[in-house]
Amino acid sequence: MKDKIFYAICFGFVFGVLVRSLIDLNIFIVLWIGVMATAMILFFTLIFKNKWGIIFSIFLLSLSLGIFRFHLVDMEAPNVFESQVGERSSFVGEIIDEPDIRENNQKLTIELKEGEEKTKVLASVNFGEDFKYGDELKIQGKLQPPENFTTDQGKDFDYINYLRKDGIFYVMNYPKVEIVSSGNGNFIKRWLFAVKEKFVSKINAVVATPENLLLGGLILGEKSSFNEELRKDFINTGTIHIVALSGYNVTIIAEWIMKIFRQISFISKSLAIYLGIFSIIIFIVMTGASSTAIRAGVMAVLALVARATGRNYDVARALILAGFFMILFNPFVLVYDVSFQLSFIATVAVIFFTPKIEPYFYWVPKNLQLRDIISVTTAAYIFVTPFILYKMGNLSLVALPANVLVLPFIPITMLFGFLTGLIGLLSHTFSVPLGYISYLFLHYELGVISFFANIPFAAFVIPNFPLFLTILIYAYFIYLLFGRSIKSYFTEPL
Repeated sequence: MKDKIFYAICFGFVFGVLVRSLIDLNIFIVLWIGVMATAMILFFTLIFKNKWGIIFSIFLLSLSLGIFRFHLVDMEAPNVFESQVGERSSFVGEIIDEPDIRENNQKLTIELKEGEEKTKVLASVNFGEDFKYGDELKIQGKLQPPENFTTDQGKDFDYINYLRKDGIFYVMNYPKVEIVSSGNGNFIKRWLFAVKEKFVSKINAVVATPENLLLGGLILGEKSSFNEELRKDFINTGTIHIVALSGYNVTIIAEWIMKIFRQISFISKSLAIYLGIFSIIIFIVMTGASSTAIRAGVMAVLALVARATGRNYDVARALILAGFFMILFNPFVLVYDVSFQLSFIATVAVIFFTPKIEPYFYWVPKNLQLRDIISVTTAAYIFVTPFILYKMGNLSLVALPANVLVLPFIPITMLFGFLTGLIGLLSHTFSVPLGYISYLFLHYELGVISFFANIPFAAFVIPNFPLFLTILIYAYFIYLLFGRSIKSYFTEPL
């Protein structure tokens, strides 16, 4: 009974957020649903005494709460800023996130202040000025609402809600920006970004380009400064996940780190798990503890524990609870945050789908954990492919061989890369040999990616992969993995 109530609350709330993400409902209808659900709970508890009626009523109440929670965050920008859209205006603001360095410009997330009102804007600015988190700025330019656009793969990208999930309502293209003061903002966050910047600079000092870009992506999720050709190679080979802040790469990489530790005779299984979790924490800290990195880290820890202990049922509830609280904290992530969606799907694949396909890979030798690498990579790729097709329209035919040849070397590359940056903070001379070893691994990995990317017909673009087919595929996946559990949920006595 307790389990059924738990699932009713979680899935009811999530379904309510989903409905409100897609349909704008009148708040009075939502309140009416909540009142009716509460009355139904009392009726089935005190009068009719039907347990399934109670569970359905709890689901309905949670659904209304999910809709209401989304309604609370679905706020419009303050009128004081709306009245200035399209006009050249002057503002005072503060950089509230790390500058996003791109190939041709840098993007600043700025919180504007106008009296007591605040709003966020994403400003594109040229290089030349060394902007930092916590800089107070004077800005002159035009506020513009963001616009949706079509990607290179022919997919419509909902850029408006992508920014809105982070509370960003406006963009500014190349405004005039003047730094008024520095060192503002949260002290801890400012310190984390400073350490990260110093760390990256030490890596760049001893590892050549483009290998240093890949290393920054592996360790810190830094992929924004990749040139278009390199980014396209990663996408076409299905390896973009290794330089993305999602549970997809963090889960896989953390597991290999744990398995490497387990090969050392004096390290116990439980200690190896803790070392794998510690590596995830280091990753989160080095990325500046962004919300994206924290979400990816939580998913990775759950997958790591499940794979290491075999307690899939317990971890499944923890995974659902983690997803529930992430959506509760920011309801926009359910529909508009691809990173969250990829993290959740890949984590489900690693925990539940990998054990089902492992028997098909018994012919693969276990040396260097190759069997585990192939089975986990295959499970994750199969599971995320329908989602990637629907969202991005890109199908890589070389993803599996490319990942199998690259992934076994990623943990050791990250280890030497991390040591390169860490030792570099203390001594440039001692970091050079470590940087050279990192370079050799990175050069190999980029060579593999380049080789597969240049194979004819390595990838296809499917711009209109239908939503209904995506839903059918995942419905089949759910039936395959959880069919018995769902059946027992409804057939077991309460």
